[in-house]
Amino acid sequence: MDDGVPKKRRVQSVLFMCNFNAVRSPAAEAIARHYFGKSVYVQSAGVRSGEPRDPFMVAALDEIGIDASKHKPRTVQELEDWEGLNFDLIITLAPEAHHKALALTHTIAAEVEYWQTPDPTILQDASREQRLDAYRDLRDGLIYRIKSRLKG
Repeated sequence: MDDGVPKKRRVQSVLFMCNFNAVRSPAAEAIARHYFGKSVYVQSAGVRSGEPRDPFMVAALDEIGIDASKHKPRTVQELEDWEGLNFDLIITLAPEAHHKALALTHTIAAEVEYWQTPDPTILQDASREQRLDAYRDLRDGLIYRIKSRLKG
């Protein structure tokens, strides 16, 4: 029955983008791979080159059995050079990444969504436990949104 409401196509490939591919986008990539890795192709990239993977991000994911310790940050340009940008969906997790993704849609046919996502790295002066809590909040929010968005 056609009720006039367009059906969302099932996502077959998704790219998570943030500024440096060190915290938010690699966390989203690891989570999406954990839950949907057999049915959805998942990658992540940053707008710019950044720091190596963040140990707090790795620790927060490790707490729930997701290993992100081997992640190597990469830029959107590096990803494009290595394999091209053939994604159904680009999910951006930072404003700068969203602007870059929208610019990419001039040359690739991908749906772009912006998920406002807190940056846990801003808590530099907080205690280790407070910082880890911010990463846990990020992790848990990403799990909820990714499960909701990518479920078949």
